[in-house]
Amino acid sequence: MFPNNLLLTITGDMGGWELFKNSLWPMMLGGIKYTIPLTFISFIIGLTIALLVALMRLSNQKILTIPARIYVSAIRGTPLLVQLYIVFFGLGDIGLTIDPFPSAVIAFSLNVGAYASEIIRASILSVPKGQWEAAQTIGMSYSQALRRIILPQATRVSIPPLSNTFISLVKDTSLASLILVTELFRKAQEIAARTYDFMLLYVEAALLYWTICFLLSIVQDRIENRLDRHVSR
Repeated sequence: MFPNNLLLTITGDMGGWELFKNSLWPMMLGGIKYTIPLTFISFIIGLTIALLVALMRLSNQKILTIPARIYVSAIRGTPLLVQLYIVFFGLGDIGLTIDPFPSAVIAFSLNVGAYASEIIRASILSVPKGQWEAAQTIGMSYSQALRRIILPQATRVSIPPLSNTFISLVKDTSLASLILVTELFRKAQEIAARTYDFMLLYVEAALLYWTICFLLSIVQDRIENRLDRHVSR
């Protein structure tokens, strides 16, 4: 993937090049076993939370809108790392001990849920009110109009920002290394602690993250282009 002369410039000698090759598979394995599953599971759960919170924000009932506003404000107003520590370390102080991987899933899902809820809410609001009125005139209930008319249109609008959120989540999963989830970056840390080649191994980890995100951005572009074909200009 990368020219040997470029890698040798980074590693400094052939010994560094050997370390680069030997550490590649353990890092990729950490990505396959933990980084990718953590990203997908957290994103799917987060999207479910986001849809519920977005609908609560759009409700006319204060009993729904106020808790939703507080949740979104609290998550968006605090660092993800702090949220991760609260779930893993903080809950343990009150007798609720959760393993590292589930803790990471909970923290990332709640974080995605707050940010994605604003994307979904804005996407729903972008659908013209005439669509709601047309649905009512043909006898559709609120849930039917939402499911059959509004959400399909809102989905197309929300795909680009939600895709960006997904790609950002891939990078954010590196924070799970701080609660001992042996994902891609944690593997780089473990190898660096034994070899003391911090620069080489962290650059290698960065290249792997970059490759994953680059491939995801290609998929994102194709999805957007496919959706744009059905939009009249």
